[in-house]
Amino acid sequence: MREQSVNCGNVIETKTITNFNTSKQTLVVIGSGDSAADEASYLTKYTSHVHVLVRRDQLRASKFMADRLLAHPHVTVHFETVPVECVGDASGLCHAIGHTPVTELIKGQVDLDETGYIKTVPGSSLKSFEGSFAAGNVQDKRYRQAITSAGSGCMAALDAERYLTELHN
Repeated sequence: MREQSVNCGNVIETKTITNFNTSKQTLVVIGSGDSAADEASYLTKYTSHVHVLVRRDQLRASKFMADRLLAHPHVTVHFETVPVECVGDASGLCHAIGHTPVTELIKGQVDLDETGYIKTVPGSSLKSFEGSFAAGNVQDKRYRQAITSAGSGCMAALDAERYLTELHN
């Protein structure tokens, strides 16, 4: 395993990357899954080069995403590499490692599983007590993608509408 200092003055969220003047800079993405591959590919639109640091000797991304990333001319993947510190002030860092649901605000008010996800009735957005619904990344530990979050948000809206209709009838 190779340890590497990373030149990363800014830790960024890719949703705000267009606010940075990065067209002549390189950026670093840490991670090996679909999210990291997607972030790295996206970032090539706004920067000259992206380095992807992968702890293991292979990507965890789907074959399609991994092949696309490895073939990209503006991406270099560094396998068996662990970042140990951020130094410098010229570039940025995007971390795409793991996922922690942001449920701290409701802890103790709703049932959470051992990893912090909101427990729901399987196949629905219904939570363990009447009139409450959950959707997106706080409830979906398997897919954790924007499109499935949008879909589960629609499920929650429909479940809430049905609940309110039944409540008033």
